[in-house]
This record gives sequence, C-alpha cells and structure tokens, in this order.
Amino acid sequence: MTNVSSITVTCAPCCWGVDDVKNPHLPSWETVLDETVAAGFGGLELGPYGYMPLDTVLVSDALEKRGLSIIAGTIFDNLVSCDNRENLLRQTREICGLITSLNKPRQHVGQRFDVPYLTVMDWGHDERDYAAGHSDRAVRLSGENWRQMIDNIRAIATIARDEFGVRTTIHPHAGGYIEFADELARLVADIDADIAGLCLDTGHMVYSGMDPIETLDLYWDRVDYIHFKDIAPVIYDQIMSQKIRFFDACAAGVMCPIGKGNIDYSAIRTFLTAKQYSGYITIEQERDPRNAGSILDDLSASRTFLKQTGF
Repeated sequence: MTNVSSITVTCAPCCWGVDDVKNPHLPSWETVLDETVAAGFGGLELGPYGYMPLDTVLVSDALEKRGLSIIAGTIFDNLVSCDNRENLLRQTREICGLITSLNKPRQHVGQRFDVPYLTVMDWGHDERDYAAGHSDRAVRLSGENWRQMIDNIRAIATIARDEFGVRTTIHPHAGGYIEFADELARLVADIDADIAGLCLDTGHMVYSGMDPIETLDLYWDRVDYIHFKDIAPVIYDQIMSQKIRFFDACAAGVMCPIGKGNIDYSAIRTFLTAKQYSGYITIEQERDPRNAGSILDDLSASRTFLKQTGF
C-alpha cells in the first residue's frame, strides 16, 4: 500500500494565470516563487517557455534561497505544424538544458522515471479553442496533420531522452488537438512507451467528457505524472452553453480550489493507493492573472483539502 509520503504535491505558474507569456498582467516569476513557498509547497513547474529566465545561475540561486525545486518544464505550443518544428526543438533543448542543470528534485521509491519531466501540450488553434469540452463539434486533424503532430512529438521526446535524460509526458489539454477520448487513444497507439508517457489531468479529463478514474485506469501503464484540478459545476454548465475560449472559461472561474468542485478526490486517492502511485502530483487552477486576490487562499485551500483527503 502506498504511503502518503510517496507522493509529493506541487503547484504550477498557471495557478497565477501564467499561460500566455505575452499577457501584460502576469506576476513576476520571483513573486510566483515567493508565493509558492508561502502556500506551503516545496516545488513547482517551470511554466510556459519564456516565463522564467533561461539563466541557470539566476534561477538556481532563486530556487535554492527558497528551498524550491523544479519538477517539470513545459512546452505549450502548436505541435501540429511542420513549420513550427525548429521552434519546438529549440524550446526542447533550452528547457531541458535549464531544468537538468538545477538541483535535482527528490526521487520517490517506486517512481517510474526521474524528475524533472518535460510536459508537452498542443495549443494555438482557434477552431479547437472555441470547441473546448465539445467533442461533437470539435474538428479532428486530417491523417496527414495528425502524422505531422506525432512526428513533432516524437522528435521532442527523443531529444529530451537521448540528449538530456528527461522523460517526456504528453498532456491532453482542453482546446488543443489532443483533448478527447478518441484522440488520447490514437496518441497512445502512435507513440511508443519508450518514447514518451502521459501526464493526465483530472480537470481536463472532466472538462472534455472523460471520467478521471476510468481514464487513469485504462492508461495506467502509460501514466508517469498527474495534474489535479477541480471544476465548479454551476459555472461549467454555463460555459458549456456558450461559444467561449478555454482560458476565457478559466477567467470566468470554471476551475476552482480542489475540494470545492465536482471531482471526487477521495475516490481518486483510493484509486491511486490501490495502484501504488509514487511520485509527483501538481495542482493547477487556471485563472485570469488579474484575479490575483484569491491565489494564496485558493492554493492553501486546495493543499489543506488534499492533506485531509490523504495526500
């Protein structure tokens, strides 16, 4: 049976609304580090490319002063276009070069792959952004475009693995071209386990019409890393009746503190215990960065709830 000590709960800059690095309202990366500590976390993700500086000495210094570690880097970009390949591979090398030069986070007994990970998400397509959560109206990629995306992911994951020893985890994300159950099944069939694993996110699964426990169970042998969110059911029902971008839905409050939404975390804890999951779980609560007043309260509420639930 897995003891709670075999799981470390961390957070991510998206809890501060950091998703688009061009957004003029983002907090400084140092503020995110300070508030990560204030909320009681010892680790976090790097956030989207270009948010934290790629200066190893500067970032390492800032982390060490606060007792923090980086447990994953992120590529959140257009994974479909072959014209974006050079940009994606440059990001891969720069992110992996940074995260592997920092102090290594704690490794858990039974953890499949060492952290830090490289978490990869598709993003940047209006036609899918407005169809987030709606499998019936979301256009699917053509065979050729799907192959391009798979080729890009393979190239990213191979560089991360072979040049840096970093495990790539692919993250289905609302509003991208890897979101729904059929796309997840196709992805797993097309990407071998030795190339990349999965980072499954409870909130994105529910948002996209999948049951978190059923989906985690189905793909358990591919799940290397897990994200936690929660969904406010009243706001979710309102959002689903609108044509709205995913992050506009987040700005409206569709993601809420864990324990205050419609996801059964007691059942998830029972499931993860039975599966003997060991490693990291990252809390995410996307928001508008201008909604800054409740960040620490929300993170603390999420962390307290998870502790009470056995995490």
